[in-house]
Amino acid sequence: MSVKAQQTAGTIDESEVARFSAMADQWWDPTGKFKPLHKFNPVRLAYIKQEVCRKFGRDPRAADAFKGLRFLDIGCGGGLLSEPMARLGADVVGADPSETNIKIAKLHMESSGLKIDYRAQTAEELAAAGETFDVILNMEVVEHVADVPLFLQATGSMVRPGGMMFVATINRTLKAYALAIVGAEYVLRWLPKGTHSYEKLVKPSEIEGPLGSEGLTITDRSGVSYNPLTDAWVKSRDMDVNYMLLAERPDD
Repeated sequence: MSVKAQQTAGTIDESEVARFSAMADQWWDPTGKFKPLHKFNPVRLAYIKQEVCRKFGRDPRAADAFKGLRFLDIGCGGGLLSEPMARLGADVVGADPSETNIKIAKLHMESSGLKIDYRAQTAEELAAAGETFDVILNMEVVEHVADVPLFLQATGSMVRPGGMMFVATINRTLKAYALAIVGAEYVLRWLPKGTHSYEKLVKPSEIEGPLGSEGLTITDRSGVSYNPLTDAWVKSRDMDVNYMLLAERPDD
């Protein structure tokens, strides 16, 4: 069934949109409610840069390493990933269903002197409009949508031949429940209570299946773990809690 035919069901979880909209003014505060994302950004930015440069034969030392590449940052929030991509020369579309998030992202973009195409749109709307991209950043989003398979179908359909998609999320394991929900939200209070629901966490297989149906192949799997000694997130082999997947579409 096509994405257009399934749009009536929708992937938007209105309660999740409301939750993040209510915190939108804190997106760019590294000590605020999005502090964990600011801490998480270096490891995911390094991973994105490494793999994009490998895939497209770019020099990672170049200031404009992503020039000429079209990126989609789906569920972009306040633009924490969109802006670094634009600084590297990418043509970036940042999409989020929250009008409030998009307003915050646009304001910060203007103060940063960057050019990013921010849109208050859903993945289904972009796919139905025939949008395509060289790189799609699907980071910390799938655990907040209403229909994971439909969301992955919509985003996967927009990856161009020879293109790639990054997916980052939290595994649905007891270890993740203990660390990412109980530990992070109730004990350490890194995140507001209720940020994540165990039932909505997503196993790797639940991502790989829908993307495979869209013609994408998983080419890399990596865990991401917190090192309390360095107060930093690092890539690891442990995918029990946070993990990242890289999916690629073959050239025509």
